[in-house]
Amino acid sequence: MHSQTTATTVDIGDYKMHFNIIKGEGTPILFEAGGGDKSTVWAPILERIHQVTGTTIITYDRSGFGQSELNPKLKNDSDFGIENGIKELETALAKLGYYDDIILVSHSYGGLYNLLYANKHPKKVRSIVLIDATLSDFWNEDFLAMRDMHVDINTIPKGTGDYYLNYNYNEIIRSLRNTQFPENIPVTNIFPDKSAPVFPKEYSDRWKKVHVDLGEKNNNITNIIAENSGHAVFHDNPALVINAIIKAYAETLDKSQQNLVLQKALNNAINLSIETKVQNRSEQDLNSLGYSFLQTQEIDNALNVFKTNTLLFPESANAYDSYGEVLLIAGKKDEGIRMYKKSIVLNPDNEHAKEVLLKLKEEE
Repeated sequence: MHSQTTATTVDIGDYKMHFNIIKGEGTPILFEAGGGDKSTVWAPILERIHQVTGTTIITYDRSGFGQSELNPKLKNDSDFGIENGIKELETALAKLGYYDDIILVSHSYGGLYNLLYANKHPKKVRSIVLIDATLSDFWNEDFLAMRDMHVDINTIPKGTGDYYLNYNYNEIIRSLRNTQFPENIPVTNIFPDKSAPVFPKEYSDRWKKVHVDLGEKNNNITNIIAENSGHAVFHDNPALVINAIIKAYAETLDKSQQNLVLQKALNNAINLSIETKVQNRSEQDLNSLGYSFLQTQEIDNALNVFKTNTLLFPESANAYDSYGEVLLIAGKKDEGIRMYKKSIVLNPDNEHAKEVLLKLKEEE
């Protein structure tokens, strides 16, 4: 069964904004794209999320992007900042009937929209999932100066969303600097292990540091590192992102409903891995999914995922190594030892497995 997406235009007042909605029941999930992106960037993962959660999925084009128009009443370039963007979003959601509880998902620059919206509506935002989001504390003045050297506003067509985004970027950053996510809202912060590798090292190091610090310094924020992924984690590791969003949704439900949704999520992840096995991505995706369960101490789910990975990829030393690790954490020492030994048979150079087995022997 394919989810039915409805394209909708919302009259904001002399101009229209474009939304795509998959209707369902439960707390709706709103997706905020990165800077310069249209709502279509989310298309590959939406159906999976809807099929598991059954809830309403909302994507949209910010004004001046995709099929959304700009407000003709605004005369000054500075009028098209993020505050105006949030006001437009609030108006559209109210007209669509989704102005109550909501879950927010964002990528890159869209993270700033999630940050501002959450601070304006801390009692309405149930949960947030950030995907390598731009954080408010990343752009200090030195980095803004570096950005100015590489962004020539004169090369961007005036009167476009991209022009106004870049024209207002520095002031948007300054206005949000040091702004934090409300403490009452749980936030899942997903980011790559090698953030921004194509940029100067000082840039990529700072990008990763502010993400690590966000989770370490805030009890309501859980960090999940996407191994071997680029900036668009939802493209490079869709299973990890889909699972994180489904988990965020499940936590809005009562316990019995949570268990049902999470079981469907696990089945979905397994199916996704089987479907994409020929692409040589699914083993890593499933492995990342298992570690995301491990990070949030959902040991039984982690065991199921890692065991499934060994069944789907019986020639993978890494799959057995990971399964052995979680078995030891679960207190299943004998089974864990067997998995590590199997990993060494498949890869005699697996020094990690050898070290673990040696340590276990010394502890006897």
